[in-house]
Amino acid sequence: MTAVAETAEAVLGPDPRTAYREALLELAAADPRVICLDSDTGGLEDTFAEQFPDQYVNIGIAEANLMTVAAGLASRGFIPYVHTMATFATMRAAEFLKLDVVGNRLPVRVIATHGGLSAAHFGTTHFALEDLAVARALAELAVVVPGDGRQIGAATRQLHELPGPAYLRLGRSATPVPPGPAPDFRLGRARVLRDGTDVTIVATGPLPLLFALEAADDLAGDGIAAQVLELHTLHPLDRDGLLAGCRGRAGVVTVEEHRPQGGMGDAAAEVASADLAVPMRRLAVRGTPGARVASQRDALAAHGVSTAAVVDAARQLLAHDQNERPARHGAAATRTR
Repeated sequence: MTAVAETAEAVLGPDPRTAYREALLELAAADPRVICLDSDTGGLEDTFAEQFPDQYVNIGIAEANLMTVAAGLASRGFIPYVHTMATFATMRAAEFLKLDVVGNRLPVRVIATHGGLSAAHFGTTHFALEDLAVARALAELAVVVPGDGRQIGAATRQLHELPGPAYLRLGRSATPVPPGPAPDFRLGRARVLRDGTDVTIVATGPLPLLFALEAADDLAGDGIAAQVLELHTLHPLDRDGLLAGCRGRAGVVTVEEHRPQGGMGDAAAEVASADLAVPMRRLAVRGTPGARVASQRDALAAHGVSTAAVVDAARQLLAHDQNERPARHGAAATRTR
């Protein structure tokens, strides 16, 4: 783990889809095995197809077929990059992703855009709040969620080198990134963005990471030192990095743009509970989003994921720790006697 940023400022990073497409063009130029499979997502026909027409196929809005075609190409030595929205990749095409791609350990890269509530303005059909649970359940699938748009190029290049399948979850639009130079992305390695010894905030995804950093700033104003840990890789999970971030703190707050079932919070709890007795507060999208059209940030806040919610959760953990401390000392004294 590497400490990088100390504060969060609202500086927009690169558009995630543009950053990804630039990386894909570089890979295609260097590796003729790269095949771009489109599902009418828009944009790839004007970028990739113009430069590499023989390496581009638009399957159309047929996500199940998209996975099957990708599996067939991968079995013949190609490296297909599949493009669709996150909810369609893991819901509509789940069986074909499971059986044809992951079941055969084929080097297919699923590029899932519009992750979480980044397409909230399109309505409930485009929400992707269960995709990480599905992806994590497919044990042979690498799962990456960049929290900083500047990580996307490195993440794409590193996933390209894997022998098996991968799932890269992207948002729809540019989001703020932490200040400072572009991060050193390392697949499967957690990142410490801010050091702190009182409580740890673990975040996955761009806006959750922003909320975590904003919350750490707010807490610092009251003398509370919060560590901010980014888990951009959910599989393979950095078990050692996560445990190091949990030890010695009053507790852990997890923040994600996903339902509480099966996402990063579950992954972190599975690791922490196996080795540590550490209190946790898990912030995820709860309730039923979609009652009204809202921006991504407003939709998240309305369902429990915001800077204020992170601050409240951290304070609850610290208050609990203060209340428990006398009891722990008393128990220790009793055992000593």
